[in-house]
Amino acid sequence: MHTDISIVVPLYNEEESLPELMAWIDKVCTEHSYAYEVIMVDDGSTDNSWEVVEKLSNQYSTLRGIRFQRNYGKSAALNEAFKAAVGNVVITMDADLQDSPDEIPDLYRMIIVDGFDLVSGWKKVRYDNKLTKNLPSKLYNAVNRSLSGIQLHDFNCGLKSYKRKVVKSIEVYGEMHRFIPVLAKWAGFKKIGEKVVQHRARKYGVSKFGWERFINGFLDLLSVQFTSRFGKKPMHFFGVWGTLMFMLGFGMTLYLVIARISAGADFGLTHRVTFYLAIATMIMGTQFFLTGFVAELVTRNAADRNHYLVEQRLGWEMPKD
Repeated sequence: MHTDISIVVPLYNEEESLPELMAWIDKVCTEHSYAYEVIMVDDGSTDNSWEVVEKLSNQYSTLRGIRFQRNYGKSAALNEAFKAAVGNVVITMDADLQDSPDEIPDLYRMIIVDGFDLVSGWKKVRYDNKLTKNLPSKLYNAVNRSLSGIQLHDFNCGLKSYKRKVVKSIEVYGEMHRFIPVLAKWAGFKKIGEKVVQHRARKYGVSKFGWERFINGFLDLLSVQFTSRFGKKPMHFFGVWGTLMFMLGFGMTLYLVIARISAGADFGLTHRVTFYLAIATMIMGTQFFLTGFVAELVTRNAADRNHYLVEQRLGWEMPKD
């Protein structure tokens, strides 16, 4: 069956907002005559979120659900939903009602009519705490723009739309959901756009992200920049630096040997600090070089990194044991 839009909603302890969100999505898609599906991924909620999803699936035939055994994080939820999505356009949004489903028609049009591969929302006016969210977010986005070359104001906005080919071509793991535009660019999708979207104040519950997201975000930024450049060719990084360090240490050692011969027998190599620096540099260079070889082997033989314990699915025919 032809499906225009797959709407992906990762959720964690959002039982209050789900009925209102699903009704809103259905209203918008029905008004615009979209053939659509909603994929809600319960990321190990400890409240009654899954029971609400089950109830809603009986009310809406367009709703499908995935439930994780435990909390794996937003990236895992998105990756699992991306594998299941069948719509020509895939739209992601958060479950807390801070993303407006009224944005769906424009996000869909920008993919189908304007030809974008990916459109990221920009919450130009935010209702978050300025000290704990707004200012760190601006700094993070500025650094990401500089390193990635992608001119987006809000990389981490949960409201995005994609061509189906994009979500089938990327792997979202760890906490890489913050860098999906970078992953898409790395996969060869260059037409990345942006749309100013409405940001709504949280109506139910509290934010599920703490202060640790600042540290994790910075580390993930370094990780995605490294893997985007050297993920398929790690020897180009480790091998180059290993060779340079080894040659530097070897050159220092050679200099000390020549100086030892020129100075005569009274001059000892081990009495010079430079000797130990040379030896340490040669050892580090060798280790870097060997790390490159090991990384090449891992890259060529890596198994699938996304194995999630899925407890239950709604709307799919369950495989028989």
